[in-house]
Formats: sequence, C-alpha cells, structure tokens
Amino acid sequence: MTVVRLRPLVFVALLAGCASNVPAPVEQSRPTPIELPAKAKEAPPPAPAPGGPTYTVKKGDTLYAIALDQGHDYKDIVAWNGLENPNRILVGQVLRLSPPDGSNATGVVTRPIAAPANLEVRPVKPVDAPVASSSGASTEMLKRDPKGGKVPYSPEALERLRKVEGGKAEIAGTPIATVSSPAPVAAVEPPPVTPQPAVAAGAIEWSWPLSGAITVPFSEGSSKGVDIAAKPGEPIGAAASGKVVYAGSGLRGYGKLVIIRHSSDYLSAYAHAREILVKEGQSVTRLQKIAEVGDTDTDHPKLHFEVRFRGVPVDPQKYLPPR
Repeated sequence: MTVVRLRPLVFVALLAGCASNVPAPVEQSRPTPIELPAKAKEAPPPAPAPGGPTYTVKKGDTLYAIALDQGHDYKDIVAWNGLENPNRILVGQVLRLSPPDGSNATGVVTRPIAAPANLEVRPVKPVDAPVASSSGASTEMLKRDPKGGKVPYSPEALERLRKVEGGKAEIAGTPIATVSSPAPVAAVEPPPVTPQPAVAAGAIEWSWPLSGAITVPFSEGSSKGVDIAAKPGEPIGAAASGKVVYAGSGLRGYGKLVIIRHSSDYLSAYAHAREILVKEGQSVTRLQKIAEVGDTDTDHPKLHFEVRFRGVPVDPQKYLPPR
C-alpha cells in the first residue's frame, strides 16, 4: 500500500481552498442616527417702550432720590415699573414716571367694551325723511308746518278762531281780531345761591417745623432747602398736614429722612433726624411730632428742611409764615 504523504504547505493550501468556498458572514451595519439641531432658545420679548414721562437712571442714582426729585412716591415708581427690589436699579434703565397706558395708579387696566359680533348696525334716518306706514307706502312727516288760509263762516269756526292766540284771522275774506292771550303766569324763581369761595389749588396751611434760626438759606445752585439750628433730640413737627411717603435712611446725604406729601403738587422733607417717629403711609397733622433732631449723615445737629413743588425745590420761606 502506497502512502501518500502531503507536505505541510500543500495541506495548508488545500484547507485554504476549501475555506474560500464558505461565504463570509455579512455584518449588518446600523444606520447612523441623524442628530437634529438643538432648538434655539427663544429670546425674551423686548420690553415695551414706556409711555408718558420717563427718567433714565444715571450713575449714583437711587430710587428714593429719583422719587424725591421727580415729586413722586417711590412706591408708585416701583409699581409703575414692576420692580422687585427698589434698592436695585441699573444705569441706563428707563423708568416710568406715570402709570402705564390704560391703567390707573393701582395698576388696573381699563379697556373699552367691545360690541357683540352679531350686533346689527343701521344708519339713523334723517329727520326730514318720510315715515313708512305699515303697508309700505310712505306717509307725511308726523310733525307738520301750520297751514294757513281761509275757512268758511260758521259759528263753530268763529269760536275756534277766537281761541287762537295773537294775530288776525279771516273768515270768508273778513278780517276778525282774535282774543288776546291771557297774561303769562310769573315763573317761580329759585332762591339766589350764595357763591362759595373756590379753594385755590395747592392752598396749604404751613408752619415752621422748628423754632431755631436759619443757618443756611435756600439757594437754587447750592442748597435745595434751609438748614435750621437745633439741639439733639429737639422735636420736629410736620410743616403741614399730609401723608408720609418715605421714612428711612436710603437717600445719600440726608441721613434719617422723612418725606410728607401734602397734595398732588407739594412735598416736604425733613433730614438728619436722630429718630423717626412715623411710618410710611401714616397720615399726620400740622405740627405733629414726626422725628427728633440729630446729626445723621452730617457734621453737627440740625434740621435740613425742603419744600418741593412737583419735584422742583422751592424756597420754604415763601410758604412758611413770617416770624
């Protein structure tokens, strides 16, 4: 028996030839997922442009100073501008100085009532247009001009004509004087009304908040009010009746400060107090004790007193009684 010996290289070649007939496994490729672009973040809508008077915040401004200079309660400015923190305003920020359009001071928006969609609108007929009857035919106007002319004679016609007021009438061509109308009854006149004196706008009864001497007078260029000499702890009275719109120390250069609104036009300010004895929103009467003299944010005890008309400083001595 003849044994055929195959060399290793030939055997390997035979195995390779047999293996080549077996198909290679097909690897199924997965589709590459398509990455969708991320949704762009929607930019916040721009703030609506404020209507009415405005103020642009400058470096060093505070809301309390702006309110005093513009003659408003700082709480109103906070409400009109939707501010969350009255101590945080930004340079360049535009602040409303009046209620937003269509609202009042309380923020309630008012709009006209819209008519229903099914409301039928018809034009108004002119006065001189004839009125149509129920049958559709137009008739004469209900209001007619008086007709003139002659009427035939009869006792009834004569009696009717005698009742006509003024003028003359004719019966069958003969003029007949009519009976004159009776004398008119005198109308009862209402008793005369005594005119009441009108109260002038901004008429306020002013008093001096302190009895001390004026050490610094009012000056449009340097002093927005007057400085009144006083001792520490001396009582400060309200110069006129009104409502406290500010009580605090948030206004630079004024120390502990009280601001009272006396009318829609007038404010008064009391600065450098040692102690404040009233609260915001409190109503006070003339000469009521509102604070005590101090030296907060100044070099010596005194009262700095201001009167402002629509936010503009004015000379207090023109309003206070002479002494």
